[in-house]
Amino acid sequence: MKLEEFDYHLPQELIAQKPSEKRDQCRLMVVDRKNHTVDHKHFCDILDYLDPSDCLVMNNSKVLPARLFGEKAATGARVEFLLTRHLEGDCWETMVRPGKRLKPGDSVVFGDNFCADILDYGEDGTRIVRFRYEGIFMERLEELGKMPLPPYIERESTAEDREMYQTVYCREEGSVAAPTAGLHFTEELLDKAEKKGIRLAYVTLHVGIGTFRPVKCENIEDHHMHFEEYYISEETAKTINDTIRSGGRIVSVGTTSTRTLESAAYADAESGKNLVRPGSGRTDIFIYPGYTFKIIDALITNFHLPKSTLMMLISAFYDREHILAAYEEAVAERYRFFSYGDAMLITGEKDSR
Repeated sequence: MKLEEFDYHLPQELIAQKPSEKRDQCRLMVVDRKNHTVDHKHFCDILDYLDPSDCLVMNNSKVLPARLFGEKAATGARVEFLLTRHLEGDCWETMVRPGKRLKPGDSVVFGDNFCADILDYGEDGTRIVRFRYEGIFMERLEELGKMPLPPYIERESTAEDREMYQTVYCREEGSVAAPTAGLHFTEELLDKAEKKGIRLAYVTLHVGIGTFRPVKCENIEDHHMHFEEYYISEETAKTINDTIRSGGRIVSVGTTSTRTLESAAYADAESGKNLVRPGSGRTDIFIYPGYTFKIIDALITNFHLPKSTLMMLISAFYDREHILAAYEEAVAERYRFFSYGDAMLITGEKDSR
C-alpha cells in the first residue's frame, strides 16, 4: 500500500493546542463499523456504548518530564535533550537538538550537579548519554525537566500540562508521550464504569521514540517500527482472558493498549480462542490494513496525524475508505485533532471478521 493513501486535509486551526477544561467534556465521534454510521456525542456519553460484559483495557504508563534544556559545557551553546529510552544505570538514549553540536566526549550541563556526557551515537541520530547528578535521578528530572509536548503543539509546556498530559490512572514511569486516548477519562467516569459492571484492566507500554518518527517509505510495508517495552500482569491477563472466554468484548483504550494486546496474543488450544499471555515483552508490531485482529473488539482513540502508523492501525481495524470518510466528517464538524483533541470510538462487529 502507498503512503499517500493515508493522507487527508487538516486545517491548521483544528490542531488542539490546549486540553479541554474538563477531560470528559471533549467531543466523541462514534463510528459503527457494522452499520457504517457516525454519531456525534461527548466523551461523558461513552458508557452508553459499553456493556456490563465489556472489559476496558488502558495503558497506565506515566509520561516523564523528558525534555531538558541545557548548555554545552565547552561552549555554552544552548542544547535540548529528549529522553527516549532508559538503557541501564544512568544511561539513556536521547534525541538531541541541534545534533551537529553534540559528539561523543561532549558534556552538557542542565543545572547544579546535573550533567550528561555523550558516550556514543544511537539509531536515527540519537545519542547514548550517561547522566551525572546528586540526589535521586527521577526527583532531579521532575525538578529540571519539562513535559515533552508533541511538536504540533506550538507553545511551551506549562504547569497545567504536568497534570493534563497524564491520564488519571498513570502509574508506571517511562513514556515520552502520553497514551492520549486515555486523557479523556476522569476518576468519576471510571467509577461509573465499574458500577455498571464493566471490568477495568491495565497494561503498561512505554511510548518511545517511534511516536516522533514519520513514515518515509512510499510503500508502507517497508516501514520499520521502533520497539517498545510492555508488561501485562497475571491479574490483568486473567481479567482479559476471563472476559474473552465469557463472550465479552475487549475495548482497547488507545493504540498503545491495542499494540500491547495484539503483541501478547496467542491461540489457546483448550478454549479455541485467542487469549493474552502475562509478562514482559518488547514489540515492534506494525499494524496496517490486511492485519487480522486477535484480541480487541472495540477501540477508543484520538484523531491521528495524516500518513501516520496510527492512521494505518485504525484503517486496519475498520477500513481505509470509511476511516477517511469519518475524518472528512470530523473536519467538517470542526472536531479538535491530535493529543489534546477530541476522541473517536470505533465499535460494532466488522463485517469481514
